[in-house]
Amino acid sequence: MAAAGDRGGREAACGHDSYRSPLASRYASPEMCFLFSDKYKFRTWRQLWLWLAEAEQTLGLPITDEQIQEMKSNLDNIDFRMAAEEEMQLRHDVMAHVHTFAHCCPKAASIIHLGATSCYVGDNTDLIILRNAFDLLLPKLARVISRLADFAKEQADLPTLGFTHFQPAQLTTVGKRCCLWIQDLCMDLQNLKRVRDELRFRGVKGTTGTQASFLQLFEGDDQKICTDIRLLANLKEMEEPFEKQQIGSSAMPYKRNPMRSERCCSLARHLMALVMDPLQTASVQWFERTLDDSANRRICLAEAFLTADTVLNTLQNISEGLVVYPKVIERRVQQELPFMATENIIMAMVKAGGNRQDCHEKIRVLSQQAAAVVKQEGGDNDLIERIQADAYFSPIHSQLDHLLDPSSFTGRASQQVQRFLEEEVCPLLKPYESVMKVKAELRL
Repeated sequence: MAAAGDRGGREAACGHDSYRSPLASRYASPEMCFLFSDKYKFRTWRQLWLWLAEAEQTLGLPITDEQIQEMKSNLDNIDFRMAAEEEMQLRHDVMAHVHTFAHCCPKAASIIHLGATSCYVGDNTDLIILRNAFDLLLPKLARVISRLADFAKEQADLPTLGFTHFQPAQLTTVGKRCCLWIQDLCMDLQNLKRVRDELRFRGVKGTTGTQASFLQLFEGDDQKICTDIRLLANLKEMEEPFEKQQIGSSAMPYKRNPMRSERCCSLARHLMALVMDPLQTASVQWFERTLDDSANRRICLAEAFLTADTVLNTLQNISEGLVVYPKVIERRVQQELPFMATENIIMAMVKAGGNRQDCHEKIRVLSQQAAAVVKQEGGDNDLIERIQADAYFSPIHSQLDHLLDPSSFTGRASQQVQRFLEEEVCPLLKPYESVMKVKAELRL
């Protein structure tokens, strides 16, 4: 067992005996985890101290080339155990690393952190990490949009039931529904790009403001998307990818639980909950600055980006393997289409010389009889068979197949998909063309 004061020893030995964030150990990409690692953070501190010394030398301070070179040579030579021991004594992480850097740079020791405050390395490192984290997220979000755009194009013409209040409404197409998801993600891409481009190097409270801006961007858009996929999986119309050896349930071997979509929904809620951390912290900052944001942002900044990274990786994996079952969709459409077609049938009867009110009453009676068969007897919707058997509707019997063509109920959905993808999505994705072929890899 490590000594009580040897934090470095405890950290090195923690292994499976200590809590580790599931985001880092299970879900987030290695490159995003590295950005928020101690190695990257404290290496960036040293880089900032080097840049500060170089600037001060340029401005005339007595700093030698030898001191500059010594700092350059030791940027990666970090003794984490020594830094941990120093912090235990000093209770100050920045000064602990000043001492640790000075230990391996004895000639430059006197000019490390010269004239700077802790915020110089702390805030600016956070800003550098934020910028680089945005640079990881943006291509991933662009790839999700691209994969969904391909899917929308493939399914632009496939009629499916649209739902309001999760009740059957008018028909739409599978591709048009997907465009609703894409539209949300396009707004996210624009917002992320704007925030990334507007980052300012070390404002007084710049990092706190950036937290709030970033965390508000997603607003659960991915959870909407994945909730739709989970509901459609229950209807057996669409599924996320399901691997050959994957187990859906430990109790029920037939199940194909949408675990990827469930993960996205779960983590999207966590991401939205993180918004409150920086908002409340920003609201109680005194005068020019306090330091009660320090411990908070050590957690919420990393958690936010690791969570967003995981959601996008998972969502890309889903969008690359979405499965559609047209026959199931067609069966469900045919169950509801007779009711939806009643207005068209009435109009056709009027054109054939019938009375609108008489026709409406006939349809009302037959529709209620058909609905009773569906709801009370568990049978199929037989409204069309009832209309075919009723001599009153004989003038339009030959037109029924045409009147019941599902594609005639989807309006301009197919053209809308094509136009939306060409005019809005493609220009937005153009800057990311070079990274579009990268496949999503899930750790678990």
